[in-house]
Amino acid sequence: MENTDRPITALVLAIPETAGSALYGMVDVLAAAGTLWRELVGESDGRQLIVPKIVSPSRTPFRCGNGIPVSPDLAIDEVSAPDILILPEMWLAPTDDVKDRYGDLKDWIVRCYDQGSTVYTACSGSILLASTGLLDGREATSHWGYQDLFRCSFPKVRFNPAPNLVISDLSGRLVTAGGTTSWHDLALHIIARHCSPGEALRIAKVYLLKWHGEGQLPFQSLVRRQPHADAVVRRAEQWLAENYVRDNAVSGVVETCLIPERSLKRRFKSATGQSLIEYVQNLRIEEAKRLLENGDTPTDEIAAMVGYENPAFFRRIFKRGTGLTPGAYRRMFKPVSSRIA
Repeated sequence: MENTDRPITALVLAIPETAGSALYGMVDVLAAAGTLWRELVGESDGRQLIVPKIVSPSRTPFRCGNGIPVSPDLAIDEVSAPDILILPEMWLAPTDDVKDRYGDLKDWIVRCYDQGSTVYTACSGSILLASTGLLDGREATSHWGYQDLFRCSFPKVRFNPAPNLVISDLSGRLVTAGGTTSWHDLALHIIARHCSPGEALRIAKVYLLKWHGEGQLPFQSLVRRQPHADAVVRRAEQWLAENYVRDNAVSGVVETCLIPERSLKRRFKSATGQSLIEYVQNLRIEEAKRLLENGDTPTDEIAAMVGYENPAFFRRIFKRGTGLTPGAYRRMFKPVSSRIA
């Protein structure tokens, strides 16, 4: 049903780590709800449905990520319990959990939620939200590149890198979105939920925004260099990088590392977050992805090239890891790789 009440107040948080594109993109898209489509098609009955404002720890102007200037509309001590609070993407290292920063800001976020605000995050904004404790015991998502950070710094959060949007609590007042341009999906979700699905569709048409229904799995790298100090596990990773196609890759790496199999598996899981067999499978899938992106080799041949004699099993493993069949993955990414080659 169309919103017929007062405009909804949406505060978009900005701090020095904030990504300017996500900040101003979110402000721009939300502010257009109710008016821009009608202006373009010559209708005269439009009215602004959402009033976005930038909020920060203080009103002092500053520059956020990549030197983009920000002049906050409000300071956090001037407002409580907005209808909507949005924590957009931040430029954070894969190991930066912001636990030692922004104590007053985190307390304010918790108060807003406790007093009835709906809190939305996009991409790494969920790291700031997780550091408040509000996501403890709840499912959440963020950019897939932060899954190791969540595993190490926020073990109480049930991190899921696959979906593009996760409603984290039963009341629907904690919502986390996936990586980088997932703020597009989040903006459409906010407009659909707080205004109407029809208005969200109109905004999507105006801005050419695409709902990423395929989630994040097709875009994520399954093999990441996780920093750790275990020299034996590092040796195992190096050996597997060169020998993952072998039929006996797991037994081969055990022989190479010269320690009992059970000990290696335990240490490997602890250091990398993946079991040995998962690591081997992910290496194979990453190579299959590269072959699918850059050539016309049939899927059955690719399966054999990366170490799978059974093409059907390869397809199941590939879909589990990427969310797509090999054919769908090729259709999705080969046009991109061919244009930038």
